[in-house]
Amino acid sequence: MQSLTFLSFALTFFHVVFALPIVSTVNTRRSGGIIMSSWYPSWLGSSVSPSQISWSKYNAMAFAFGIPTADPSIISIDPSIEGLLTSFVSEAKQNNVKALLSLGGWSGSQFFSSCVATDSSRTVFVNAIVGLVQKYGLDGIDFDWEYPGKKGNDANAVSPGDSANFLSMLQQLRQTDVGQKLVISAAVATTPFVGADGQPMLDVSAFANVIDYIEIMAYDVWGAWSPEVGPNAPLHDQCASHQAGSVETAVNKWAAAKFPMSQIVVGVASYGRGFTVSADAAAQIGNFPTFDASQIPAGDSDTSTTPSPSNSGLFNFASLISDGLLTGAGEAPSGSTYKFDDCSKTPFLYKPETNVMISYDDSKSFASKGQYIKDQALGGFAMWHATGDSNDILLDSIRSTVQ
Repeated sequence: MQSLTFLSFALTFFHVVFALPIVSTVNTRRSGGIIMSSWYPSWLGSSVSPSQISWSKYNAMAFAFGIPTADPSIISIDPSIEGLLTSFVSEAKQNNVKALLSLGGWSGSQFFSSCVATDSSRTVFVNAIVGLVQKYGLDGIDFDWEYPGKKGNDANAVSPGDSANFLSMLQQLRQTDVGQKLVISAAVATTPFVGADGQPMLDVSAFANVIDYIEIMAYDVWGAWSPEVGPNAPLHDQCASHQAGSVETAVNKWAAAKFPMSQIVVGVASYGRGFTVSADAAAQIGNFPTFDASQIPAGDSDTSTTPSPSNSGLFNFASLISDGLLTGAGEAPSGSTYKFDDCSKTPFLYKPETNVMISYDDSKSFASKGQYIKDQALGGFAMWHATGDSNDILLDSIRSTVQ
């Protein structure tokens, strides 16, 4: 009788346990499937309102930015954009898109280190994040700390313990009632977080337990700091004069550090970088010609976070079209000096009137990146930024190959 009772119990237990659905906590917090995301630049809200976003083509979107301050209890949201954030969240929810708030950014990462430095500061910072989530009805938080443990902006505080402290804060956030349901993402460099020794960590798997996905910022790879004109956002870099990085090498480095491929989202760029070159450099387009680093092209006003930008050298894809450098379909005009580099899988364009050579992304390069994401079974894509595209040329292209 006892054996029959035990058998009955065992069978019942087996039935109950194995009949339960096996649920991934990551997938239940995020929208499911391939991440198709972007960042919404709040400083361009007067030009492109949240209602103008092609919401049906995304399943996540991050509002840029909330700024950590010297006081970990205060995460600054400029009063002038609070209404924009409210509208952004409302539009996202109406379209069943996860609404995230991105914290930090290049010029907003100054106080991350101090905010997560101690147990007490982490507790205060986590409470501030939870308060923001509740106040604005957010679905998630995107951490754009540039960068834990190493210099980004010169104003940033840096500590050898940054990465460990960042992980502790994320674990504490995840343990809160709000944090358990929160989508948590992190915009990251092309190499893994650095340890106390200043070197990339060999094992970042603990981060994958608390972060739903990382967005590798695989752009700004070549720029005014580089020795030659190179691709802003290369898919591959095996032909490069020096190995500055690429989507492929970045993914490989994060995967080697034990971050799951399915939680790696590739950051893609809706902008390019311009370089001032000599007139004879046109013949070397796409072949790493030298450039004049003292003459950075003005770029366009939409690529800066400041109202009166200094020369940025940045050109939104939409501006390349509106300025006539590309056709309305995003193609190089007939007779222009253009090259699609099959090595980096990115295009180059030369503007002879100003001797400016531009590395950028187009529909062909976005399609290549989408195919790579699909082939490698990665988590998806995130575009910087949502307003840089023109008539969804880039967005439609990557969506067509990533799924």
